[in-house]
Amino acid sequence: MWIILACGSALFAGITAVLAKEGIRTTDSTVATALRTVVVLAGAWGMVLIVGSQAELAHLDAHSTGLLVLSGLATGASWLCYFKALQLGSVSKVVPIDKLSTVLTVLLALIFLGERVSLIGAFGVVLIAAGTLLMLDADDLRGLPRAVHNGGGWLLYALGSAFFAALTAILGKAGITGVESNLGTAIRTGVVLVMAWVMVAVTGKLHEVRTVPRGELGFVLASGVATCASWLCYYRALQDGPASVVVPIDKLSVLVTVLFSALVLREVVGRRYLVGLALLVGGTLAMLM
Repeated sequence: MWIILACGSALFAGITAVLAKEGIRTTDSTVATALRTVVVLAGAWGMVLIVGSQAELAHLDAHSTGLLVLSGLATGASWLCYFKALQLGSVSKVVPIDKLSTVLTVLLALIFLGERVSLIGAFGVVLIAAGTLLMLDADDLRGLPRAVHNGGGWLLYALGSAFFAALTAILGKAGITGVESNLGTAIRTGVVLVMAWVMVAVTGKLHEVRTVPRGELGFVLASGVATCASWLCYYRALQDGPASVVVPIDKLSVLVTVLFSALVLREVVGRRYLVGLALLVGGTLAMLM
């Protein structure tokens, strides 16, 4: 069952990126992140009430709560980086970089969670890394040092998103041991919401909330609904299955994203990109074996 949930997570995650891109054409990415998190939080706590897990709040221990809060902070950082990268770069480029979190998650799962990866699984990790590099233009790679020096650029934000996403998975896996998955998701989302709105206030963008175009607001909120569905599937799968398998399945969302970015956003991908995509998918499937 957890494999089906992981696949559902991939589908909704892939749709999220395209919806978000449409919603941040003129809207600030930090403001959009804060707005969409409201939707995610409502959906997450709605599921908690449906399954009746709110009673477990009184039984949460300090260890699990602390890990869930840290996981929420890592998620917030990942989201802020991810949507900034989407605003600055194309979906078809940003999403593959975000999938490097798979490689980082597997490494962290080996070190901190004691999970094992087979030889073919390790080969899959190599394929994912190689495929991601092929999906980048040479100019993007050459421009990375300059972006680091200037403290900006879509590639730098995308790499930050991948790092924090990997950290999220590890902290989430450790934090939801013995915690009902929907409740864990709701708690983490609450942390993300607070973090996002604090960032909006600190950067002086509260006034922009009222001026978000209605059309873009619709896409932003829709991306929140898709994210909520993805999260609920993902963290239930993560609770029942190993992180080193659940995460790679979730990362197959890149196929959905690339398809919709081509059909809806009219982004063009070349032969090199498609070869890299094939390697990325092949590596992911290898890890499932």
